[in-house]
Amino acid sequence: MLNEVLDETLVAPQVEASAKEEIIDLLLDRVCATGKVHDRDLARADIIANEARMSTGMQHGIAVPHAKSDAVDELVAAVGVTRRPLRLAGLDGEEAQIFILTLSPRSFTGPHIRFLAEISRLLRHRHLRDALIAAATPAAMLEVLRG
Repeated sequence: MLNEVLDETLVAPQVEASAKEEIIDLLLDRVCATGKVHDRDLARADIIANEARMSTGMQHGIAVPHAKSDAVDELVAAVGVTRRPLRLAGLDGEEAQIFILTLSPRSFTGPHIRFLAEISRLLRHRHLRDALIAAATPAAMLEVLRG
């Protein structure tokens, strides 16, 4: 599923960001550039509303800002790695450095859950997280993400 959703335009290595909203906006801009997001403002509002309901910070320095949204007709995603970890209210209290933004239609559940499960299985391995953080180019990031 990663191969179907991500390409070099949807991954961002070594991002300078000082707040979670900055990385969300950067990744949202990337998915909007695909033409698959019909309403950027609605997509952003849905992501921010979901963030307000619960932290999307996970374990091991990973955050997954996501939302179901009428702004998309299919699953879209982007991955970014910040140069420095950002303080979040994650499940384990850690900072996050790997951000995986996803948007999916309100009516779909399967693709969203499969994509997140695939990312989670991959990034549970410390050496792959470290390789993703060290990747200097989008091509290098995709190589890590595709295993």
